[in-house]
Amino acid sequence: MQTAANAFQNYLGNVGTEVHPESESDPSGAKMKALAWFGKEDVRIVDAPVPAITEPDDVIVKVTASTICGSDLHLYHGEILAMQKGDILGHEFMGVVDKVGPNVKNLSPGQRVVASFQIACGECEFCQKKLSSMCDRTNNSSLQQFMYGTRDAGFFGYSHMTGGFAGGQAEYVRVPRGNVNLLPIPDHVPDEQALYLSDILPTSYHAVVDTGVEKGDTVAIWGLGPIGLYAAKWAQIKGASRVIAIDRVPFRLQFAQEKLGIETINFEEHKDIPKRIRELVGEKGVDVAIDCGSFHEPKTLAHKVQKFLMLETDVPETLNEMLLSVRKMGRCGIIAAYAGFANGVNVGALMEKGVRLIGNGQAPVHLYWKEILEEFILSGAFDPTFVLTHRVPLEDMPALYKAFDERVPGLEKVIVDTKFSKEFGKRGKGCPPLSRVGDWKTGTAKPQGVN
Repeated sequence: MQTAANAFQNYLGNVGTEVHPESESDPSGAKMKALAWFGKEDVRIVDAPVPAITEPDDVIVKVTASTICGSDLHLYHGEILAMQKGDILGHEFMGVVDKVGPNVKNLSPGQRVVASFQIACGECEFCQKKLSSMCDRTNNSSLQQFMYGTRDAGFFGYSHMTGGFAGGQAEYVRVPRGNVNLLPIPDHVPDEQALYLSDILPTSYHAVVDTGVEKGDTVAIWGLGPIGLYAAKWAQIKGASRVIAIDRVPFRLQFAQEKLGIETINFEEHKDIPKRIRELVGEKGVDVAIDCGSFHEPKTLAHKVQKFLMLETDVPETLNEMLLSVRKMGRCGIIAAYAGFANGVNVGALMEKGVRLIGNGQAPVHLYWKEILEEFILSGAFDPTFVLTHRVPLEDMPALYKAFDERVPGLEKVIVDTKFSKEFGKRGKGCPPLSRVGDWKTGTAKPQGVN
């Protein structure tokens, strides 16, 4: 599939962009540690060239904190098109400015910054509205143009469907248009609170805001990974009267109950989710449903077969459950990362019930990250560290991908240290100490120093 996708994209030719993924190497010949993709379930730590300033708006960042995201598992399984061997992964990272290009006037070496997962030009129509994920000028993928009729912004470490930019599961990152794609972080804010401004904080907030959660709403959330947990918290902050979350992993269900006090449904125990939701909230259904889960794990035999035979790339089961669970004229939001085509969508329920089905899209980080930092983190209204269970070194990333994919009990969200973390990073009190994946007890990852 990857070979065919890359060949087709080569046939189409790249779209012209203002920002380019190719990086020059540091003239010293210095190397760095980075996590690279080599095939399905095959990721490795490699020695890669340290990137150099390549375009005048570039910033080189020394990474002090990175992480793994649930959407990275789509890459791990080879489900996102146009992956190439040696691609450096990772789209959530922060660090300190190492070098700046001649056009960058708002940042200086030594400054702590967090990067948005998307690469925005800062000048196009969408960027002027802070809709950074929709930037027209940074993603050269003709394949995405062909499939979707348009293109997202370029993303760090997320295949050549999103521009082929090297990612942040590495010791250094070249950040194109660093003057707009890096947010300065106050020195008193620890890495553990700032890191997730790169993706999961704005993404979860966007899901709740864009789907229109209002005071008094009953909200159902599919998936209790970090995005789902954060979305549940945001829904509470927005005044939801009731939040119900659906997952099948016992640890995640218990974690959500303990941390947030929300109701949960184990879909291994309750096969008919719409029926169970109505048993809990009444025949009307919920006001809002949000998909924070995953497309790559079909529940039913029919979709397992279709996916195996490549008759569909994505599965519609969560979407159909939402359409049946939500009230008439209710709202369904999709923040989970879907990539292609799904068969058997209940279009009739969508139309007849007057449901507002909202593709939330890739969250425009630039629209929200200052608001979240200033109004919620600095004020103490939202402490992002409640999802954080572990800290590991960069060298453990291959083992971490496997553990994360297997949903090892006790593992929720991780912060990844590099060789620069101790000297340049800011550690938060009560956050997990460094541990090694290989030392975790077999079959479990006991949370370490969780707040």
